[in-house]
Amino acid sequence: MTWAAFPGAAAPCDDDDGKVDLAELKPPFVVQLVRQVNYSPLESTRYFIPVEGKDELIEVVEDDSVQANFQKLNSYKNFKCDKHNKFFEVTMYQKDPVNKYPWRANVARPGN
Repeated sequence: MTWAAFPGAAAPCDDDDGKVDLAELKPPFVVQLVRQVNYSPLESTRYFIPVEGKDELIEVVEDDSVQANFQKLNSYKNFKCDKHNKFFEVTMYQKDPVNKYPWRANVARPGN
């Protein structure tokens, strides 16, 4: 999972404050990547969106996803790196999905 280390620091950009207008970009989904050491606090939580017409993802801040009303789907995958004793969780978010289950949390109110 060498791609999880690139870039080494969070670098969302577009404006000076790091905000991205998701209403203008209209991404179909947001990907959340969480990294933590086994039985320890979270090391990082990062959010990415696809760029239309390119094979790349750009990083956005959590507030961008909240303001654009992206909702957490019941779709995630956990990965474990035994060598480094780290866990990675990849979670998908979608804008206003048809959601009949009120227990599903959104970005602003993550589930327990």
